[in-house]
Amino acid sequence: MKTIIIGSNHAGIAAANTLLENYKDQEVVMIDRNTNLSYLGCGTALWVGRQIDSYEKLFYTNEEAFAKKGATIYMETEVTKVDFKGKTVHCRKKDGSEFTESYDKLILAAGSLPIIPPIEGKDLEGIHFLKLFQEGQAVDAQMGREEVKNVAVIGAGYIGVEIAEAAKRRGKHVMLFDVEKTSLASYYDPEFTCRMDKRLEENGIELHFGEKAVAYKGNGRVETLVTDAGSYPVDLVINAIGFGPNNLLGKEHLELFVNGAYHVDAHQRTSDPDVYAVGDCASIYSNALQKETYIALATNAVRTGIIAAHNIGGTPLEAIGVQGSNGISIFGYNMVSTGLSVKAAAKFGVEVEFTDFEDLQRPGFMKENAKVQIRIVYEKSSRRIVGAQMASDEDMSMGIHMFSLAIQEKVTIDKLKLLDIFFLPHFNQPYNYITMAALGAK
Repeated sequence: MKTIIIGSNHAGIAAANTLLENYKDQEVVMIDRNTNLSYLGCGTALWVGRQIDSYEKLFYTNEEAFAKKGATIYMETEVTKVDFKGKTVHCRKKDGSEFTESYDKLILAAGSLPIIPPIEGKDLEGIHFLKLFQEGQAVDAQMGREEVKNVAVIGAGYIGVEIAEAAKRRGKHVMLFDVEKTSLASYYDPEFTCRMDKRLEENGIELHFGEKAVAYKGNGRVETLVTDAGSYPVDLVINAIGFGPNNLLGKEHLELFVNGAYHVDAHQRTSDPDVYAVGDCASIYSNALQKETYIALATNAVRTGIIAAHNIGGTPLEAIGVQGSNGISIFGYNMVSTGLSVKAAAKFGVEVEFTDFEDLQRPGFMKENAKVQIRIVYEKSSRRIVGAQMASDEDMSMGIHMFSLAIQEKVTIDKLKLLDIFFLPHFNQPYNYITMAALGAK
């Protein structure tokens, strides 16, 4: 059995490892147009902001490791065409030479592409995106230039907020823009984002929310950012608006989800039975919504890669759905969430209630302490938990995993009211904020 994997970042790597380590009859071919594989882009802001010493450990494997396992690897190789009927992949190497590989099964792990708004001046120098390692290198080099003083970050999602912090840590004047009225609006409700916004402002980041970028001005290099509310001098622009699925291969042949991602079943199989799609280029099932959706996360990429590989290898395995669990830590303020916020639930037409609570992490007599804010969102009709948000200067992040499992298993808010949660002053309060929030539910 010969399996070709197009794309060798998290999803493709997970699929390749699963096939090579579990199914000895598998011939695995990996194809990627990049110079490297396994880059943990989530660490880019930490590196650029000098919170870690270097970027080397952001790569967790390499080409040689897969060669030792028996894979055939083509790096810096572009796939020009997939002949789905003939089951062949047509490729072009960096030197211009072309070749064709046949397959029994094909895994599309093409990932996502940054959203590039079609506005005036978008091709000027000094405008960057953040996804690939090379893009991180370019931004890092710009941060090192003394003449780069004013940095504009477009988009206040996770990547935008993180790189804004990184730029500030490098001594830049940072302006953070978003069309939404707060940061992190896709993940948290305003009662949570307002505190993150305050933390950003306290650390010198200039917030421009409710503003839309409409043009870039400059002579060869960007000098001015124009929004629908004003004009701002800039030396560097970092676009972090978001990502969309990369469906450039086979979008005419394969069934697509509403946003253009490859539609897949619970086995990661596309509408072509010999083609699987994994990671950011594929749709995924949301346990909170209880339907197909699109959530681009590295954790989802790994899981889907494993599932596809086992099914190709001959072990039937179904996805169990995801919650989209996520987290962020900015200037020491930690926020985690899973499932739906109240705002997101309204967007998707899910009628919900929510319960809030706030208390110290530990009893008041403990010296190391901080307040924890929690919100639990539950469906009004069934009372099943569909989301949770937590925020604190404490690291309370492990708590969100329980809520992720609760959403997956359709646990109701009432099940949490008398949940057996241990107490020890070193860790928590006797009246735990999780059960107190649950007890406050209508």
